[in-house]
Amino acid sequence: MKPLYVALLIVFSVFFTVAKAQSTAQQLYAENCATCHGMDRGGYIGPGLNSERYANFPEIALAAIISAGMPGTLMPAWGKRLSTDEIAQLASFVKNNPKEELKWDMRDIRLSLEVYVADESSLPIQPTYPITNLDNLMAVMSRGTYSNGQKSKVVFFNGENNQIVGEIPTWKAPHLVDYHPNNPRWAYVKTDGGRVFKVDLFSMKAVRSIQVGFTGPSLAVSWDGRYIAAGSFVPNTAVILDANTLEPIKYFDLKGISPDGEMVSADSGSITATPYGNYFAIALEKAGQVWIIDLDKSGMPVTRIKNVGRHLHDAFLTKDGRYLTIAAYDDNKLVVIDFDTKKVVKDIPAGCTPHTGSGAITKIGSRMVGFGTNFGSGSSCDKTVVTIFDADTFEVIKQLPVIGGTESPAAHPQAPYVVVDIISGANADKIQFIDKESLKVVKTISVGGHSHFPEYTGKYLYVSAGYAGNKVVIYDSQTLKKVKEVSLEVPAGIFSHARPKMVTIGLE
Repeated sequence: MKPLYVALLIVFSVFFTVAKAQSTAQQLYAENCATCHGMDRGGYIGPGLNSERYANFPEIALAAIISAGMPGTLMPAWGKRLSTDEIAQLASFVKNNPKEELKWDMRDIRLSLEVYVADESSLPIQPTYPITNLDNLMAVMSRGTYSNGQKSKVVFFNGENNQIVGEIPTWKAPHLVDYHPNNPRWAYVKTDGGRVFKVDLFSMKAVRSIQVGFTGPSLAVSWDGRYIAAGSFVPNTAVILDANTLEPIKYFDLKGISPDGEMVSADSGSITATPYGNYFAIALEKAGQVWIIDLDKSGMPVTRIKNVGRHLHDAFLTKDGRYLTIAAYDDNKLVVIDFDTKKVVKDIPAGCTPHTGSGAITKIGSRMVGFGTNFGSGSSCDKTVVTIFDADTFEVIKQLPVIGGTESPAAHPQAPYVVVDIISGANADKIQFIDKESLKVVKTISVGGHSHFPEYTGKYLYVSAGYAGNKVVIYDSQTLKKVKEVSLEVPAGIFSHARPKMVTIGLE
């Protein structure tokens, strides 16, 4: 029996050693890689990191990429942060493990609630920093080089004098901010790690937060200020929260029949709230559907609009909120949905892989004019354009050639130019200015880093010069002269507090 006993000890010892190594590698992945590559290892901002993708890739080569990073992308050199042994563990973990199916249900969400300020009546009754009007606040998403830790935070600027007035640590890369439409003190932050923060803008403190999933950017606040909708890519779900307490109210599994006739689970490409009615609209990316949730009816019933388009993503509203314009990546079109009839009413031909960001509509002469940006990606794409259309009739005015793929337009009633960020190719450090009167590109400026997400205050234009520049650059919106640079680690999205009043960027 003694030899058998020894053999069993050896087997169990090896098993527990392997299990411990697996657990350590999984924890390393969750802490350092999941924000960009997905907690399920299926990909997100970065590619999937799993055995299906890297089964035939040498571990030593994977370790080298992890250690050195990939210049010109968001992938940093992890050799400056992790040990050689930790990087080797990650390389082995990625090569030998498939994409994982993860669950996160209502109970998980509810138990994840963290309260930092229990008595909100103890908060100050006005801003604790000098500012004339809170609508001049600008929130900059500072992802941090490694997309986690102390450098991942939201940085708030007073857009009147371009001074920093507050920082909210999020510990995972923040993706977007939405503001309460009726109470100016509240903002809500969504991270790429799947956590939603409720932020008091008077004291610049997070008062509570909740984990709604693991990956995914979508977030919206209902127009009556009572609810928040937050989507998740991992798992493919959405949840409605109480805007005051962040307690979960209703949970949705996002799945449906795609335009190709397949039953699929779907990411929430975007979530939009409209002032036209108390609705949320959820874009189901792979299912090609838009779900309209009626918040005023018992049970919050859903109207499912099918066959909208392939790979749905960003969306924006017309001035009255009646029409939603949504990008269909794989169909190279913008689709217009009427909240009144809850039907598709128009397809707008776009450029290659339309990505509208927050979209932009501005009044030019007597008509409302919309601007849609396009990634310009795909093997069949032979041009990069900005789609300019009449925002009342939804007819194309022109497809304006620009010098690269674009991601997000910016406009403001007080500014003479519509701005687009160039995000691809040799010109990915530049922004281009479209004159409102001529609808021509009249100026190109290098921001000194990967250009992202321009946003106007009115007097000023803010632009992120991301991972190649690590700064926010601020320009005079009239003269286009640079007035300030502020160092931040990998700044990304920029969000004006005035957005709820505008409904869509560029409107009064």
